[in-house]
Amino acid sequence: MNIESLCVIGMGYIGLPTASVFASKGLQVSGMDINTDIIKLLKAGELHIFEPGLRGLFLDAVNSMRLTVSTAVVPADAFIIAVPTPFYDDKRADLRAVIAATESILPHLQPGNLVILESTSPPQTTTDIVAPILEKSGMQAGEDFLLAYSPERVLPGKILQELVSNARVIGGVNRESAEAGRDLYRKIVNGEIILTDATTAEMVKLMENTSRDINIAIANEFSRLAQDFGVDIWEAIQIANLHPRVEILKPGIGVGGHCIGVDPWFLVEASPDHAQLIRKAREINDEQSDFVAELIKEDVGDLKGKTVACLGLAFKPNVDDLRESPAVRLAHCLMALGAKVVAFEPHRLDAGLPGIDQVDQLELVLGNADVIVLAVAHDEFMDLDAQMVRENTKARVIFDAVRGWDKSIWENAGFQFFGLARTY
Repeated sequence: MNIESLCVIGMGYIGLPTASVFASKGLQVSGMDINTDIIKLLKAGELHIFEPGLRGLFLDAVNSMRLTVSTAVVPADAFIIAVPTPFYDDKRADLRAVIAATESILPHLQPGNLVILESTSPPQTTTDIVAPILEKSGMQAGEDFLLAYSPERVLPGKILQELVSNARVIGGVNRESAEAGRDLYRKIVNGEIILTDATTAEMVKLMENTSRDINIAIANEFSRLAQDFGVDIWEAIQIANLHPRVEILKPGIGVGGHCIGVDPWFLVEASPDHAQLIRKAREINDEQSDFVAELIKEDVGDLKGKTVACLGLAFKPNVDDLRESPAVRLAHCLMALGAKVVAFEPHRLDAGLPGIDQVDQLELVLGNADVIVLAVAHDEFMDLDAQMVRENTKARVIFDAVRGWDKSIWENAGFQFFGLARTY
């Protein structure tokens, strides 16, 4: 299929890099987002998200006139839907953005067009929700226009690299749709492209993230057991992983990000009777922040009236993404225990989080702290000098929730040092 123009709906963590990469390969790309503030920023040459290399690629695409952005969908040969799919309070998938994005394509849909859903979605979303909306045009999916599902499978911090190098799965509502998707993504993908049906592709994405969520859950549960037994969980995991068929992941304060902490719930919603292990793993990981908060209280004592310096709010090291972040949950758990939380997130200086006093300098977060909690293993924190920290804070208690620091160094600097299931 010959595709010369592309409209990408959703200029977020996936849509913006995707649009920029396609434009860099010679396609005429239109980027659309309903958020007027985002579009204003992009038109001014500024980005609302941080991803290494993205700003330069985006500006090159704009300056070459291969990429334009607006708040309206425009006609194109192909459309990619890359909008968020969060969940409601009861853990059901919130598909309102997917539905709205699909409806916005409807007035522009022409015979022969290709529509691809990239947003992570419950199984059968493409066939049971997207297709019927587009078929209101009077055309049939797979016959008059082509329809496929192709999930993003990239790691924040390496999105531009992995968009090109990772294997790509494309699930069509029929074979012709899958092949059309292959023709589009082959313009940017050097990795293997696998064709299947739409529902299988949807499930593949959910299986990938759910599998990791379950593996993290067992690591977190091991950390709780190790705490009970007085075992250093980090040493125990290192020894267990010497076995050639064992690979236990690291425990922490929970699971975050828009994928791993969300996607398993789509399977629970779709088949609650057959997703019991998946549900339990989600519950364990969601509760891990509460467990760590209680552990801090146990080690430190009553937190009422104490100021806790929280180092890091992102969901993982060296990114600015706070979506479903366990560090944010930990901060709220500490507040519920009576602490005043002051946070420093070097990659997102002003996130506007309710109840959390966020400062924009390390010295400010350390200044009046009674307790310092290392919540995210950002490089900036890993390189901190213990003696320098001691000179800039009245705090003499450290809790390392991610095993980022050497206990003996901080104790030699005059701190009481605690951590998640650590004995040394």
